[in-house]
Amino acid sequence: MFGKGLLTGLGITIKHFGKHFTGGAVTELYPEEKPKLPPRSHGSFVLDVPKCIACGLCGNACPNKVIKIDTEKDENNKRKLTGYKMFLERCLFCGLCVEACPTSAILFSPEFENAVYTREDCNWDMMARYYRSNPRPQESGAGQAAEE
Repeated sequence: MFGKGLLTGLGITIKHFGKHFTGGAVTELYPEEKPKLPPRSHGSFVLDVPKCIACGLCGNACPNKVIKIDTEKDENNKRKLTGYKMFLERCLFCGLCVEACPTSAILFSPEFENAVYTREDCNWDMMARYYRSNPRPQESGAGQAAEE
């Protein structure tokens, strides 16, 4: 029959058009309601400082050299992480740093609102961000001296 493809296509279009009026809305009210993102979405980065062994593989894997790691050696001649900065203005969010990390210390988080007003605000100190959300435990002597 001539026009069978046309009728099939129109039938699919009308069926999908009807879904929008029967509760199958596609749009989301973004600022008021957060979108439902898949769990593996590439939003922003999170560094788990205690897991990081300061190996530098994430910085070497990055094609744009976004990651800068500062380390020092401790008394056991092991590397200790002293600074971890990310310059997100150049980041591709490709995930090569996440894949390269042997201890899964750097991960993607679903938080995607990274808009800032100046370029300097794109330079993230990942250790400071971690300790803001996970405060360091107080040393036993420091807490007692403050109370006295």
